[in-house]
Amino acid sequence: MKHKNKQKSKKVLWIVLGSIAALILLAIVLIPKLLFSDYAGLPTTGPYKVQMASAILVDESRVEAFETDGSKREVPVYFYYPEVPEEEGEKSFPLVIFSHGAFGYYQSNTSTYMELASNGYVVISLDHPYHSFFTKDTSGKTIIVNPQFMQEVMYINEMGTPEQEIIELSHGWLDIRTADMNFVLDSVKAAKEQGAELPACWFIKEESSAETIRGILSMTDTEHIGLMGHSMGGAASVTVGRTREDIDAVIDLDGTMLGEQFSYNNGEYDFYDEAYPVPLLSVSNEAHYFEGQDLADWYVNSWVLANAKDAKYTYFKGSGHMNFTDLPLFSPALAKMLGIGTIDPEECVITMNQLVLDFYNCYLKDMGEVVVQEGY
Repeated sequence: MKHKNKQKSKKVLWIVLGSIAALILLAIVLIPKLLFSDYAGLPTTGPYKVQMASAILVDESRVEAFETDGSKREVPVYFYYPEVPEEEGEKSFPLVIFSHGAFGYYQSNTSTYMELASNGYVVISLDHPYHSFFTKDTSGKTIIVNPQFMQEVMYINEMGTPEQEIIELSHGWLDIRTADMNFVLDSVKAAKEQGAELPACWFIKEESSAETIRGILSMTDTEHIGLMGHSMGGAASVTVGRTREDIDAVIDLDGTMLGEQFSYNNGEYDFYDEAYPVPLLSVSNEAHYFEGQDLADWYVNSWVLANAKDAKYTYFKGSGHMNFTDLPLFSPALAKMLGIGTIDPEECVITMNQLVLDFYNCYLKDMGEVVVQEGY
């Protein structure tokens, strides 16, 4: 389906990609990594204590595009999972995969992962190296956000940037992220099936940690899978949800659905004619929501949501882009620089987490209907 360009659409696109990349570079230089290392989220409401584990998945089929040494793509994964008392026996919990936003990192929505895990979900938050604020590779080297990626994000915000270039650049970013997410999903499913020994792509330093990972995989229900992400991570989740047949529900936290807008020719965007195939929840900040309403189906999100088989759309009054992460809770100054609203940050996250839990309970656990208000 073709839709003519409307100049205001670029403003909406920029809202969901994040704030000026130079601020991120400043943050990398000035903020110690310890600021992020010990954050444990908010108190949880579920019956389970939450445990964590981590690994790095090495994709031998992909050469790392951000390096020139022929090294393979590495994807760090972080598990948040329920601690099940022995007397309860074996349990099986739905799987949720989370993708962070541009310049984000795996802990960006810790309180959400913890809340889900405490209520009986296995959550994997993955890092996208070189798109992430910082992460580590298998050698222990710290990998920071790629300068060219930052420049590209700044470039598409410039007035007069050709729409086709915006499409090409954003789809290049999505290609990396969706490949990461598909690789993680496929690796988790393969490891669960294999059982006794983890496949070679799993890099885990200690055998005791490998045993923990095997235990997590044994409790993971890969027949019930949800995807979610913030900003560009939300866009990637939407794309993977369309292209895989094993996804049951998708949540997009304030992200423009870039992959649903697949080309631009002769002043017109091309959107998918086929309805979005799985249940979809879209959560927006206030300005983004009303600008999207104003643009109607000129804007890709509006088109997707209006034509999806099962979609729900809401916004949070007084919210900004970073209010849908935990950043305002552990680094208020940085969050303010990057874009928050007037809403109370903790109240926003708590309400959002409840909505996320209700949505997944409905579609991954078949626990009744989920009611989504127009605004919160």
